[in-house]
Amino acid sequence: MLESHIGVRFYVTGMSSFVVHRNGRAATAEELAPLAFAGYAHFTAMQVRGGGVRGIDLHLERLRRASVELFGQALPDDRVRTHLRAASEAGPADMSLLATVYSPAGEFTVAGPGVEPQVLVRTGPAASGPQGPLALAAVEHERFFSAVKHVGEPAKTYLLRQAAGEGFDDVAFVDRQGRLSEGSIWNLAFWDGTTVVWPEAGMLSGTTMGIVRRQLEQLGVSQRVQKVTPADLPALAGAVVMNSWTPGVAVHRIGAVTLPDAPSFVELLHRAYQAEPLITL
Repeated sequence: MLESHIGVRFYVTGMSSFVVHRNGRAATAEELAPLAFAGYAHFTAMQVRGGGVRGIDLHLERLRRASVELFGQALPDDRVRTHLRAASEAGPADMSLLATVYSPAGEFTVAGPGVEPQVLVRTGPAASGPQGPLALAAVEHERFFSAVKHVGEPAKTYLLRQAAGEGFDDVAFVDRQGRLSEGSIWNLAFWDGTTVVWPEAGMLSGTTMGIVRRQLEQLGVSQRVQKVTPADLPALAGAVVMNSWTPGVAVHRIGAVTLPDAPSFVELLHRAYQAEPLITL
């Protein structure tokens, strides 16, 4: 059911609530209204399990770097973490959490150093992603400012809708050099039978990707970064997509190329992810 608190509605499921916070407190409708018409912000998304998060250091680093890029300054990590904790503690032990950082000066304005970024946190039901396997349309596209997880990207949803209309589940982007880079909301990873292959291209380095890479290194699993084009796909032994929902959903087709089942590859990525400790916010 829906209940309201200080002008903002939130979902209540049993005894568990999901919230929208601004700087650690319930956000008001007046505070949220300007954001409904703005698109200059960045964010990170995470899954909370048992009150803990995997790779919290990677999420904080992402927010810090993006804030410096977009606003010229960043909030201290401990303050951001306090805001994340406040939202997490207001809900169930397992949830999805999205943290958006924006400037109160709004769009089309160069805010001075005295205008600090603000943190908006939204929580919701825990998610684990689709079951797969997925078919991805190969689409020529390069995200603007690809290294930052920023808002205001209608091209991703538009291309996803186009792909769905053609019978695909999602999209894989191909850059102007012909290299596969990433998906609409996913990182791509490939398997050659013995080594995990990460695509070399402009992309967002996902937090789940970072977790998996460092844990694969601890497990002694071979990894390499290389250019991967659609023409290279027939020689590969498997592919997955990953994001904050999941460390691996199998991909059985990219464009016209069918990829083999690779259950051991998917299992390996999940095992690496599970090896990352959950850290209490």
